[in-house]
Amino acid sequence: MDFDIPAEIQAYLAELDEFIAREIKPLEAQDDNIRFFDHRREHARTDWDNQGLPRHEWEELLREMRRRADRAGHLRFALPPEYGGKDGSNLAMAVIREHLAAKGLGLHNDLQNESSIVGNFPTVLMFRDFGTEAQKAHFIAGMLDGRFRIAFGLTEPDHGSDATWMETRAVPETRDGIAGWRIDGKKMWNTGMHVASHDFVFARTSGQDGDARGITCFIVPVETPGVVIEEYLWTFNMPTDHPRVGFTNVWVPGTEILGDPERGLELAQHFVHENRIRQAASSLGAAQYCIDQSVAYAKARKPFGKPLSANQAIQFPLAEKQTEAEMLRCLIHKTAWQMDRMSKRDVARHLSDKVSMCNYRANRLVCEAADLAMQVHGGIGYSRHKPFEHIYRHHRRYRITEGSEEIQIRKVAGHLFGLMGGRE
Repeated sequence: MDFDIPAEIQAYLAELDEFIAREIKPLEAQDDNIRFFDHRREHARTDWDNQGLPRHEWEELLREMRRRADRAGHLRFALPPEYGGKDGSNLAMAVIREHLAAKGLGLHNDLQNESSIVGNFPTVLMFRDFGTEAQKAHFIAGMLDGRFRIAFGLTEPDHGSDATWMETRAVPETRDGIAGWRIDGKKMWNTGMHVASHDFVFARTSGQDGDARGITCFIVPVETPGVVIEEYLWTFNMPTDHPRVGFTNVWVPGTEILGDPERGLELAQHFVHENRIRQAASSLGAAQYCIDQSVAYAKARKPFGKPLSANQAIQFPLAEKQTEAEMLRCLIHKTAWQMDRMSKRDVARHLSDKVSMCNYRANRLVCEAADLAMQVHGGIGYSRHKPFEHIYRHHRRYRITEGSEEIQIRKVAGHLFGLMGGRE
């Protein structure tokens, strides 16, 4: 077995590093943009008097980063060539995401906004795989050039992981001679609505509570009458772009459905494995950054006349975290490599448990590594002059989103005991 990272991926990492040094780091440093990454970062990013939303200057900086990355041919790396991409593999994306996160905070890869010089475009691929020809022609180019942004309305105030029990309903209704649907309900954590042009709104259209079938994905323009942003939820890591949204007597024509009206939940799950393995890789990279910074500090800091690193109380916890990082790296790379050799259906059947292992363990590791880094660094580690508190606050959310730890562990147990997946 060959565990070396393929030469073409290693060469691409070097190309990305050169691009960051040439284009992104100078942009990060100019006009005091460093305020978005140093100890001022949370305040600089957050418009506290405007519902805690991201400041316009912060989002414009992210847009400029993406424009530069797109011109350089990096932003669409994971997309197929017909959309200007390089058809980047799951292994390549995992290696890249780990590599970028291991550099620490920076404009090149700001995970708080799921923003990176190498982008992730699940909604583009959802339209490619499920959209009508008219929908593809209308939406895909617009999403890639920034004219359209699609939010995602699945979770509800009273329903999260139990999506089959959602209470949002849609019923057929004809208006002005046009057949369509009336939608009523509420969505929670409807991320990105402050800049979205449209919202994927999942609603039950048939069947009973608990049925996987009978849930439909509607494409709802955010300016549609009856769509109301009720409140932006302030979170552990600010700014916030996560509102609760109400849908009251919202009408859309029948053409604004994505995919099979009976199988909308399959759209929500279509790229879950790709997203989870990339998230795991990002968490691993951030954990490695915390470990590396702690080791360097322990060597340099000399209380009582000797380096901190001379103490086993410092050595042993970091050695354990490094061991877990190495094991996770092997599992993440192996799982991503296997994903590249299977269909989506086979990944769901045979690898879903491995993806869940990678995800929940990596997300847990980065929180533990950030906490340990604070402890090793002492008072300065607890301050905002070091990035560990930001890393912890951001990655703590990953233990809930993209499927909570408990959901991931349940998935592993389901495969282990033959209740789902490939082990029987």
